[in-house]
Amino acid sequence: MHSPSPLPLVDLPVRRLTRGDLVACADLSEDRGWPRDEHRWGLLLSAGTGYGIAEPDGTGLVAACVVTSYGPRLAAVGMMLVAARHARQGIARRLMRHVMEETGSTPLALYATPEGQRLYEELGFAQVGRTERVLGRFRAEDRPGAVTTRPAAADDLQAMVRLDLPVFGIDRTHLIARLPAFSDRLRVAEEDGELTGYAALWPSGDAHVVGPLIARDTANAKALVTALAASTDRPLRADVDARHEELLGWLVERGLEPGSRTTVMTYGIEDLPGDATRRFAPLTIATG
Repeated sequence: MHSPSPLPLVDLPVRRLTRGDLVACADLSEDRGWPRDEHRWGLLLSAGTGYGIAEPDGTGLVAACVVTSYGPRLAAVGMMLVAARHARQGIARRLMRHVMEETGSTPLALYATPEGQRLYEELGFAQVGRTERVLGRFRAEDRPGAVTTRPAAADDLQAMVRLDLPVFGIDRTHLIARLPAFSDRLRVAEEDGELTGYAALWPSGDAHVVGPLIARDTANAKALVTALAASTDRPLRADVDARHEELLGWLVERGLEPGSRTTVMTYGIEDLPGDATRRFAPLTIATG
């Protein structure tokens, strides 16, 4: 039994999270039926700022989220989670309002689950796109494509940052620099010595996730996915921008099954910056 709190849960203080909160964050993911994803939490808590509300009796977290800042032009809100036993008590709204106060005039972006979308709309967020999740055993094509891919090397990082900047419209160096340590595999596509795409593969539960997936075109995206899939015997998962219908159709043909959808939402900005035609999948879905 939890001891009664002197304060209603929505009035409990919000505090900054640290890497010391990693297990409690993973517990929260598991509580909501997600993979524990300590690996992903570790990346987000080091690259961004975590916010949480602690259980009054000290047994973990009531709620948590992470804000990844990209300077004054954009911040991404992710991993908005409330413990199941405290759901529908206004806690997500309380935490989100705190984040909005903390980020001030900086525009915000997030990926909303169907359950969270209404809350964000009430807070002033607008829908600007969708992502579709696919998951399953990837079957390679009989004939390999013509695009060349190879494992990323240390001296590729600067070229990856240069490639990434116009695609996302913001400087993501602090995230990209962490990819070699974070991912199990990191590959680049190139043509005539020029980088035309890059993609990472990282573990989540019993699956491997493809993301980010940045590519000049669909052919480059397919080549990167195929190469990464060949390096794992786990099921493959990807959260693909729904505008990339050709890639989604191809992934389904190759054995992956459509899964959940999320809504891309922004606040204080009409759309995400950058070039969506080359942005096939983000690093990590920021779900709420």
